[in-house]
Amino acid sequence: QVELAESGGGLVQAGGSLRLSCAASGSSFSLNDMVWHRQRPGQARDVVASITKQGDTNYAASVKDRFTISRDYAKNRVYLQMNSLKPEDTAVYYCSADGFHYGMEITAVRSWGQGTQVTVST
Repeated sequence: QVELAESGGGLVQAGGSLRLSCAASGSSFSLNDMVWHRQRPGQARDVVASITKQGDTNYAASVKDRFTISRDYAKNRVYLQMNSLKPEDTAVYYCSADGFHYGMEITAVRSWGQGTQVTVST
């Protein structure tokens, strides 16, 4: 129905920057909230940042003032600009999206990407 694909992860030194991208694809859908999550080794998956359909944003306290979430509505993409990266930001980053699929019926959907690894070295 709606597929998400993340890109942009990699290895970066502490203090560096990365920009993650998440592209939504499919047919006959609309998206509401889009969210970036991360899962650090041995820990639960946490919300990092979110952006509503109206463009309202929220951030986890640990990344506020360092990370910026943005959205390209025309391209159905969400981005996460990560600056001043720290070793504790090392994680697999996932995007998710809530929305609707318009088929024979209108179906609420929540989709997840496969994740992209971000590693921050000291």
